[in-house]
Amino acid sequence: LEGLRGRLAEVFVTELTEGIGTSGVRAGLIKVAGVFHTLDAPARWTMAAAAEAHHATGAPIAVHLELGTGALDVLDLLCGELGVPGDRVILGHLNRFPDPVTQRQAAAAGCWLAFDGPSRTHHATDWQMPAGTRALAEAGFGDRLLLGGDTVTAGARSVDGGPGMPYLLRRLRPRLAAELGTELVDRILTEHPGKAFSVDWA
Repeated sequence: LEGLRGRLAEVFVTELTEGIGTSGVRAGLIKVAGVFHTLDAPARWTMAAAAEAHHATGAPIAVHLELGTGALDVLDLLCGELGVPGDRVILGHLNRFPDPVTQRQAAAAGCWLAFDGPSRTHHATDWQMPAGTRALAEAGFGDRLLLGGDTVTAGARSVDGGPGMPYLLRRLRPRLAAELGTELVDRILTEHPGKAFSVDWA
């Protein structure tokens, strides 16, 4: 990344509008990452470049939260200092640090809250996700929820030996429906991604 400093926003814009390398395949979002419970200097200038690229293109910014932490620092920077609208920010892996206060504060900023799982690495907190999403829905933030796998799959199973993406629909969907109701879960799996990842290209 250091070699891209100063032109990273340009790279983001090029990959969003023209294509990644010589592939001709355009990126659909900007992906950045924080660090554990904070934002270091590389994370800050990478997010500044992401915000610049967002303002130039309208593309959403998806954020890897390291072990689910640092959500409020990310929002202070992206939405506060850099002027990115909350609904253009997707905070990933919030179930890895199941702090209900932080999750409600992040949802109140208007951003998308992405929950994922299950995985061997995060098995200790995976089980708290259904109740956590129910608490958010009951607090009025059901329209901010996204669900993903965050797993590289090989066929039906993930490469780390986990259950893979099909598990989301086969087992996790009915578990969430019992907590949130079928109608909201259907929207989380269809309508919400359509809104979160849509782009009115500038």
